[in-house]
Amino acid sequence: MSRRWVWIVAIVLLAPAGAAAHFPFPAPPPPEEYGNLLIWRGSMKEGLLPVSFSHWVHRRKHTCRVCHFELQFNMEANTTEITEAANRAGSFCGACHDGKELFGHEKKEDCEKCHNADRTRGSMRFKELWRFPNTRYGNRIDWSAALEGGWIKPVHRLSVNPSEKFGFDNTLELAAEWSMVSGAIFPHGKHTAWLDCNDCHPHLFNIKRKFTEGFRMTSNLDGEYCGVCHTGVAFPMTDCKRCHPAMRSPPVYQEPVPR
Repeated sequence: MSRRWVWIVAIVLLAPAGAAAHFPFPAPPPPEEYGNLLIWRGSMKEGLLPVSFSHWVHRRKHTCRVCHFELQFNMEANTTEITEAANRAGSFCGACHDGKELFGHEKKEDCEKCHNADRTRGSMRFKELWRFPNTRYGNRIDWSAALEGGWIKPVHRLSVNPSEKFGFDNTLELAAEWSMVSGAIFPHGKHTAWLDCNDCHPHLFNIKRKFTEGFRMTSNLDGEYCGVCHTGVAFPMTDCKRCHPAMRSPPVYQEPVPR
């Protein structure tokens, strides 16, 4: 790691909250667009518009595990080979969008609901969440609090018992490499409420050697490791104290929006 990054981290952790705002986090989109993405890998090959996908729309009904483990969507966007044939056969999106409970792939008028290349699609529905537990970052929804408080009851699996949950609840304490930096925590229980162990292990984190080579804050900000989710879907890393509870002051990056 370069000296520049060391000094940036030192300034963030030791300086007043206003100075922490200068840490080079990516600029956030509007709350209603946070977590939205365009899926273009298969569409572009067929000359179709990219598919718009909203995480906050879907996570109200299903945990992350359903798509990223059971339906085998890769964690990184546009790395899964999704085809229309596979969807029609009941794989990927077609597992739910089968034309029965949800619109499917048979009617032409339904195509534009997904193939629209519009990351803002469905944003008007965001106001339905105004009573949800809020936070200052990302799309301003504290999804863990919403889950634990019963605001949402997402299905955790499509097969076997939909309500079955995992019981692993170990919290890891991750020491920082520099004495000036406070340590981080990783609560497994918060994550297994949404994910499957296989979503992170061993692809993102090596659990055999109890250490993952290259696991650094700079790597997270580049979209690796924790950054796979915590740069554009789960709460962003601007919410420093969620992981570093002993940090002296959180950055002043986003102001709360009145609801």
